Amino acid sequence: MAMPPAGEQAPGVYRLKVGGFEVTVLSDGNLAIHRPAFAGDAAGIDKLLDAAFLPSGPIPTSVNEWLINTGNKLVLVDAGAGAGTSFPSLGKMHGNLAVAGVDPAAVDVVVVTHMHPDHIPGLLGPDGQMMFPNAVVHINSDEHAFWALAQNRSQAPDDFKVFFDLANAAIKPYADAGKLQLFKNGDQLAPGMTAAAAPGHTVGHSMVRVSSEGVDFLIWGDIVHCAALQFAEPDRQIAFDSDPAMAIANRKKVMEMAATDRILFAGAHLPFPGVGHAAKAGSGGYRYVPLTHAEHY
Repeated sequence: MAMPPAGEQAPGVYRLKVGGFEVTVLSDGNLAIHRPAFAGDAAGIDKLLDAAFLPSGPIPTSVNEWLINTGNKLVLVDAGAGAGTSFPSLGKMHGNLAVAGVDPAAVDVVVVTHMHPDHIPGLLGPDGQMMFPNAVVHINSDEHAFWALAQNRSQAPDDFKVFFDLANAAIKPYADAGKLQLFKNGDQLAPGMTAAAAPGHTVGHSMVRVSSEGVDFLIWGDIVHCAALQFAEPDRQIAFDSDPAMAIANRKKVMEMAATDRILFAGAHLPFPGVGHAAKAGSGGYRYVPLTHAEHY
């Protein structure tokens, strides 16, 4: 029987167990990153991308968030680009949260890995009010200080100033309501969840280590922006890094730890659902091994 194409993907929701916790990966959609944003020889980039069967033009890049249900608390890590995003392929996290059966008012804690516009504007709803009215928002203190400083905005390139505007607008209602809390490296964000600093992409870029019943899971934020390039060659920086040398050093450190300890990790820009392991490969390189999909966990 003839029938029209569906015209859309299935909802971007994926669940896994971490000890006694349930983690739900939520897709906010995807971005297209232009190849020149990655440093290094163009021929080498083309070779790696071609080997990964990626298109010859801009590189499609997932944007993922995570909801952790501890049984007592609901903790959201990152909030996506939000309803007012200028990227039509983003802003899907709120809808996927509804598909997952979660009322935003039930979220107790929101942890922001860093304040870039694909991670924080989703703190606000379409009406510009708090999307998560009962949540306390946690942001690294160095990260917050950087984006809050007017002098940093004035010295930024014109096309980067909007990053400051979006970041500060997103947190203002929470700060006004006394629901903004700053953290430092090693602080507990919620039961079983600890902040782990990994600066370089931004000054206060942070990871979240989730531990339950002897099982560890690392949400590493923006350690990697393109799996096909930066696992094989961790030295390949992206233009959005505030301190490229530090970003590279931390990427290598985190990948080495993940490979050595065999820890399961999740990345904001790994292909959805973006959960997997790192295996050593070649000289100083790694291989991304996505988690095998399980119908039942």
